[in-house]
Amino acid sequence: MKIAGYQMQPVVGDVDANLAKIRAAAERAAAQGAALLIAPELALTGYGAADRFPDLATPAHGLVTDQLSEIAARHRIAIVAGFAEETHEATFNSAFFTDGNGQTAVYRKCNLYGPYERQWFAQEDRRQVFVTLGGVRLGFLICYDVEFPENVRQLAKGGADLVVVPTALPKGWSGDFIANHMIPVRAFENQVFVAYINHSGSDELFAYAGLSRIVAPDGKLLAEAPAEGEALIIANINPAAYTQSRAENTYLTDLT
Repeated sequence: MKIAGYQMQPVVGDVDANLAKIRAAAERAAAQGAALLIAPELALTGYGAADRFPDLATPAHGLVTDQLSEIAARHRIAIVAGFAEETHEATFNSAFFTDGNGQTAVYRKCNLYGPYERQWFAQEDRRQVFVTLGGVRLGFLICYDVEFPENVRQLAKGGADLVVVPTALPKGWSGDFIANHMIPVRAFENQVFVAYINHSGSDELFAYAGLSRIVAPDGKLLAEAPAEGEALIIANINPAAYTQSRAENTYLTDLT
């Protein structure tokens, strides 16, 4: 199964403009045979929306997510995109999955990063969300979640083949280390694929590292985006091709 990651520079505060960007990326990805398109954390609002989040937040099953499902159906490609989720109790930093055929899922970030995120979002209890697409079992995390090895390990133990991680990784030495070293290690130590898809450019509050990656269970890069600029990266996800890697690196079966 081919998947695509859209390293994106959202228009902060303009959901319609960001839906249009995702629509164009979905068309391009589908034309290249991808079955899944992944957009970054809070792709629909922009990560730096700050005090605009309360007005931009939308229900998990509302007008905005319906439009994502319509894009998915039109281009015959599943989509994952980050959004600010409005509930009766709180606002969450969430990711929405739709296959365009009625299968949807919502994952809420369980490890909020810093006072900025804690100001605008509620923290969800740790839980695992899975869907199956094209015979591949997907699990979800958002940005900082993946930096805790326990989170990826729980998804791997739950049978995930691919861990999907929309992110808003900041520019700087730590961001470079996370993208270039931590993400391949997370894939290798759990023998799973990891798709880590970031913002590009900057907004009024933050500058982003780019460096989106799709990594194989043996830790090798399957696709990567540069540090600067929007990019669409595509990789083939074939769990059967890594049987030997799993046979040699038996972390999950040896875990006590």
